[in-house]
Amino acid sequence: MKKISAKRDFISNVIFYSLRGAMVLTMGVFILLIGFIFIKGIAHLNPKLFEWEYNSNNISMMPSIINTINMVLASLIIAMPFGIFGAIFLSEYGKKTSKIKALIALAAETLVGIPSIVYGLFGFLVFVKFAGFGYSFLAGVLTISIMVLPLILRSTQEALHSVPLSFREASFALGAGKLRTIFAIVLPAAIPGILAGVILSIGKIVGESAALLYTAGSVAKVAGALDSARTLSVHMYMISGEGLYINEAYSTAMVLIVIVLMINLISNYIAKKLTKA
Repeated sequence: MKKISAKRDFISNVIFYSLRGAMVLTMGVFILLIGFIFIKGIAHLNPKLFEWEYNSNNISMMPSIINTINMVLASLIIAMPFGIFGAIFLSEYGKKTSKIKALIALAAETLVGIPSIVYGLFGFLVFVKFAGFGYSFLAGVLTISIMVLPLILRSTQEALHSVPLSFREASFALGAGKLRTIFAIVLPAAIPGILAGVILSIGKIVGESAALLYTAGSVAKVAGALDSARTLSVHMYMISGEGLYINEAYSTAMVLIVIVLMINLISNYIAKKLTKA
């Protein structure tokens, strides 16, 4: 028995220290990466990078920052209602044995894993060419909305499934209908999980470049609906690819990380407020 106990303790210690080592390694790589970008980015950050106009003498990222924020807001306005209400229908109204429900779930899981370049090609053929939008902000928004829709759908489904069945039963016992139960009981309880999917979607939109190069284009100006639009990630790709503005590319990467961090903090704050309410 002592030998078995000692063997178990040894295996437990190996697993414990392996997990701790993996955690330390992951954190080390993360800190090294972020630290390197911030050190290089801050050193070359200057007010000219935030001027309104982009030109050959001023590699401003301000138009790209505005386009990125607009792209995130417009894409979520389109994708969130379809994703959340679609998940509600599949989780709360669809039959468990429904073949259509199983097909939609399989399609959503498959679409989440498709490379963004495929979405870019689809957007180019459908929105840029067939619909006649050309390289435009609108074509980019519609493509990105389709790209993040499966992610929002799946994360909302998982969040709804995590809400205990007792919540629904208690609501029905008090005389509430199904629709009222969903919107007054189930959805508020699922908000943290839903927002987690939305945050992942925001990160995907902000960091996307391949799909937008095929659809939104790369003109560095504040874009209207049918104007070509350069987002921050595309801006970083373009100026680093030219080989003349590597230092500015580091500063752009730092600003991109800060924007994602701010969005995450705001989303977490909203989630806590809504959960308390």
